[in-house]
Amino acid sequence: MSSGSDTTAATARGTAADGPVPAGTDARPGRARRLVALARREALRTALAAVAGLALGLAFPPYGLWPLSLVAVAALALLTRGRRARQGAWTGFAFGLPFFLLLLKWLHVVGWDAVVGLSVAESLFVVVLGAGLALTSRLPGWPLWGACLWVAQEWARDRLPFGGFPWGRLAFANTGSPFTPLAALGGAPLVTFAVALAGGLLAACAVALWGLRRGGGARGAVRTLEAFGLAAAVTLAGLAVPVPTKADDTVRIAVVQGNVQRPGMDFLGRPMQILDNHATATEKLADDVRHHRVPKPDLVIWPENSSDLDPFQFPQAYDRIDEAVKAIGVPVLVGALVDHPTKPGYVFNEGIVWDPKTGPGASYTKQHPVPFGEYVPFREQLSKIITRFKRVPRDFYPGDHTGLLKVGPAKLGDVICFEVAYDEIVHDTVRSGARALVIQTNNATYGRTGQPEQQLAMSKLRAVEHGRAVVTAATSGISAVVAPDGTVTHQIPEFTQGVVSARIPLRDETTLADRVGAAPEWVLAIVGLMSCGAAVIAGRRRRTKDEKGQQ
Repeated sequence: MSSGSDTTAATARGTAADGPVPAGTDARPGRARRLVALARREALRTALAAVAGLALGLAFPPYGLWPLSLVAVAALALLTRGRRARQGAWTGFAFGLPFFLLLLKWLHVVGWDAVVGLSVAESLFVVVLGAGLALTSRLPGWPLWGACLWVAQEWARDRLPFGGFPWGRLAFANTGSPFTPLAALGGAPLVTFAVALAGGLLAACAVALWGLRRGGGARGAVRTLEAFGLAAAVTLAGLAVPVPTKADDTVRIAVVQGNVQRPGMDFLGRPMQILDNHATATEKLADDVRHHRVPKPDLVIWPENSSDLDPFQFPQAYDRIDEAVKAIGVPVLVGALVDHPTKPGYVFNEGIVWDPKTGPGASYTKQHPVPFGEYVPFREQLSKIITRFKRVPRDFYPGDHTGLLKVGPAKLGDVICFEVAYDEIVHDTVRSGARALVIQTNNATYGRTGQPEQQLAMSKLRAVEHGRAVVTAATSGISAVVAPDGTVTHQIPEFTQGVVSARIPLRDETTLADRVGAAPEWVLAIVGLMSCGAAVIAGRRRRTKDEKGQQ
């Protein structure tokens, strides 16, 4: 025994004398074994998190299985419960990545690398969410703090980086569920909070049921019933919220969907083709009006990019628009890309009010261009690495005011394409006096991918949130009219040339969500962050107490 001990000691001394173990020798197999052991321990949890993430993706259009949003939230809460922050972070990533891959797969038109890259970037926010859920799961009332953390995560994604990308908010999966009316009280953040709270309470119900299995007795049964009852109450609370829809006035509108040559990145086709499609459809409408087949509209709405040439630079585009507008004889809201007057290489994405007598007048410029789609940050550096960015030859220049426009007899709020996903842009437009909302959009690139359905769902939520009719005008679809209660009353299928004629309500009354603005989101997000701080402090106190007890 003594000889073996001496040999072991000598070996240890020799190792110490020789300095640290070189990389790739004894340390690496040990680290590898630990990683393999960790992977084995976390494999089942990781797989379940991935399945839960896919379930959340199925809650969104075009699938629209909104109850799965509750199941997914509950699953993430259970999978992170009682875990360390690092373990919760990994579970969050395993949940978030498949969710965003399924949700954003429409980006494959640009490239699958774009799908993966954006999904990874968005999943990093869910990494932080997973860590926060793990921390706060040890606090009393943990479903409440978890719901606040969901709001905080969406608050961050709505703003960071480059102005944020709020696609995939829980509220956008619940635009036709019992939670939807809550948007009239606190906007999309309140809907997200309610969905996350109901999901967290379902998780608490599952925990209580597991306790019953272990012999929890009467107290466990009461906890189970309490958690389930609260989850049901939160889910059904929205049904008690009145959604105001009474019109102060009405206006007859016509929405023109001119269609495009083909879906995908090259939807434009030959120059003037898209413009001619919309002008021709408008002239057909004018002919129907003259022959009393349809009533004459008070105004006409064309979609984003309905003029594929700058009408102020190309006389043929100007003349074609003017012909169509004079044919119908009422103001037309035209979507066009307009060269910046003083900054070469920049363009405005505009909605222009075109009068049959006076021509082009007031306009709205898109305030929130899409990064890497409508402008390229760090263009000079990134274009050398990613040559695809050269397909965005000019950067869109952001507008500096809301889209309140007088179109014929109506004060409309113009919101262009992806701007419908951003709370503050739509809110400011309504607050400035818009009596109805218009979403001018061009989804031709992402036709038949599910993206148009996702965007239409956002229009439905905005209708309820602001108590306004929402008119979506798309080049290739889906063009639709949404009533103030979120009901789609008219719709044109994708890749079909058509015209929707409808009488929409104009409303002056604002909802509570309009009056409180972003305050609920800020409060809920701050509470979520504070709960993480409280969890850290409570953990330190427990460890200190345990150390003192051991002494």
